[in-house]
Amino acid sequence: MSQIHLADETWIRAPLPRVADAVADGLNWARWFPALNLCLHQLRGPLGVRWWVAPSGRRRLAGSMEIWLEPSLDGVVLHYFLRLDPDDARALRPPERRRAERAYVTTAKRGFFALKDELESAGQPGRGSAPR
Repeated sequence: MSQIHLADETWIRAPLPRVADAVADGLNWARWFPALNLCLHQLRGPLGVRWWVAPSGRRRLAGSMEIWLEPSLDGVVLHYFLRLDPDDARALRPPERRRAERAYVTTAKRGFFALKDELESAGQPGRGSAPR
């Protein structure tokens, strides 16, 4: 099992194509995951995106990440998976691992809640962008 293994989900009340477009937009990736060096592995359309995570920064962690989209009721569940290991033989100490996990979870959740707010407000009359 990876030394850092995170799974989380966020429900977004928006049509799947709009969520999939936002997830596929590379400009969002750096905002949602600023501490990760993401290398696109697979754009999966309405299913989401997969990346390899290359080592970078002080922690030198590498692995894989995925956003998987699942239609649910009148919205989409955005599932997020992150698996990381040090790129050398040195294991993370438990306090270091917990700090890294907390930082990744907090940053990702902040980004996904911002996406949720943006997409949900755009679909409500009187909020978001003006009708065309």
